[in-house]
Amino acid sequence: MNNGLSVQGVGVRFGGLVALEGVSVEVPPGSVVGVIGPNGAGKTTLFNVVCGFVRPTAGSLHWDGEPFRPRPDRLAAAGIARTLQGLGLFAGLTVAENVMIGAHRRSRSGFAAALFGLPRSDRDERELRGLAAETLDALGIGAAADSHPGVLPYAVQKKVALARALVTRPRLLLLDEPAGGLGSEEVDELAELIRSLSCAVLLVEHHMDLVMSVCDRIVVLDFGKRIADGTPAEIQADERVTEAYLGVAS
Repeated sequence: MNNGLSVQGVGVRFGGLVALEGVSVEVPPGSVVGVIGPNGAGKTTLFNVVCGFVRPTAGSLHWDGEPFRPRPDRLAAAGIARTLQGLGLFAGLTVAENVMIGAHRRSRSGFAAALFGLPRSDRDERELRGLAAETLDALGIGAAADSHPGVLPYAVQKKVALARALVTRPRLLLLDEPAGGLGSEEVDELAELIRSLSCAVLLVEHHMDLVMSVCDRIVVLDFGKRIADGTPAEIQADERVTEAYLGVAS
């Protein structure tokens, strides 16, 4: 069975603060689903629930039709990868080595052994480097493999972070504000890349042009509640969205 991700009636409370209340989201295989809303609407909290960083106080999650209790250290094995709002790259490692970290679950002897040349790691190191090189090439940044992230343009660093997630060959990719800090041409390139992915995507983003151009469906949160769920055209026509998120009075 491959039903994708199902979030049903999830609620999260931090003491007396209600961060999410009765939020439901469906991410079928191969779809791109966007989550938008004002700052503080609960978007990042929802992501953290799916990743296992936050335990919901109500509701349930299902992955491939089975009850799902995510743990951060087991996401890759479940076929889920996430990028961060910040790059999260290791300055002391090369681009290739940063991406190899994402592929380490494929290694039989472990990433540390491959990276530092410990015994019985040669085959795993070649495999990891091959996977990293393949992923970097697919994103058009293979030439940067031996560079350190800090010397690269920000847009290229963003691609490195994305490559580290994609190298796991996820079936669900969680993108947390991937367009942040990018110029208009770079956003257009990102949109083409997202549309080319074969995996499902759950996207949190403030850049509305990107959201509207790549998403099959969009969920709108406001004060921790889902106020709308529909196609991009339906969301653009929804008065609740224009009032709560776009700041346009009806």
